[in-house]
Amino acid sequence: MSSFQLDDFVAGWIGGIASVVVGHPLDTVKTRLQVGKGYGSTLNCILMIYRNESVAGFYKGMSFPLASIAVYNSVVFGVFSNTQRFISEHRYGNANHAPALSDLAVASMATGFISVGLGGPVDLVKIRLQMQTQSQLAENITIGHRPVGFSEQPTYRGPVHCLSSILQQEGFSGIYRGANAMLLRDVPGYCVYFIPYIFLCQWSIPDGHTTANAYSVWMAGGIAGAISWGTATPMDVVKSRLQADGVHFKKYKGVADCICQSYQNEGLKVFFRGLTVNAVRGFPSSAAMFLAYELSLRAIRRGHTEPNP
Repeated sequence: MSSFQLDDFVAGWIGGIASVVVGHPLDTVKTRLQVGKGYGSTLNCILMIYRNESVAGFYKGMSFPLASIAVYNSVVFGVFSNTQRFISEHRYGNANHAPALSDLAVASMATGFISVGLGGPVDLVKIRLQMQTQSQLAENITIGHRPVGFSEQPTYRGPVHCLSSILQQEGFSGIYRGANAMLLRDVPGYCVYFIPYIFLCQWSIPDGHTTANAYSVWMAGGIAGAISWGTATPMDVVKSRLQADGVHFKKYKGVADCICQSYQNEGLKVFFRGLTVNAVRGFPSSAAMFLAYELSLRAIRRGHTEPNP
């Protein structure tokens, strides 16, 4: 029997929707802190967004992630689970054999590589939409860089217009701006995402049971999310800056140039900007995602195993 299963893709899609709904407001705060200036603390950033843009400001750029991150998450969970089963099937002769730490690491890294292909454009559009406020654009445009025909009006009318504009102005490579930084973030990042989650779930399984309960899944997912997003923050800062760059002009030539310029202008602390909100956001969004994923997966498989009346 083949180890490949579609169930994980479907459950991952549902988990992705749950994570966006829960985590997007704090994701907006994180992006503003990492890319913008003048926000100061996390609390001050939240208050400034609310005063200037009301509650709707926290949900800028959400429609595109809501549709696309569901698909992205479907790929992430589907690839990870099927890669893990493939390794177990060929290494131990049984797709359901408990994976070793090295097996989980290989499956996690493979997921990181593949996820960037879909997640790069999604993140790019989301960040461009989150950052296009009048005050933010003014911060990043100096007299020497102000382009001809510059307008205070929003650059993008929505996700589709944003994507088409990037393709027209920067070509196909433009939609993968920041992809190298994303690889450096996600390949190790998924290792400290899936591995802690799996071990925490296994540790919390009660005696006489084969699976963790809903609370344990929620807690394990939240802890894994906080750990992975916390450790990924430095490269997430670089990725966000590269992707936000280029709305009117380009400041960075690549990953190394972005790191050097950011360090020279703002010091080492810039790479930890948004660390608190990353860790705080990582807990509820990942907890919701893993819980929705596990409950959906169990419901789907229960439906497959129940006999027809």
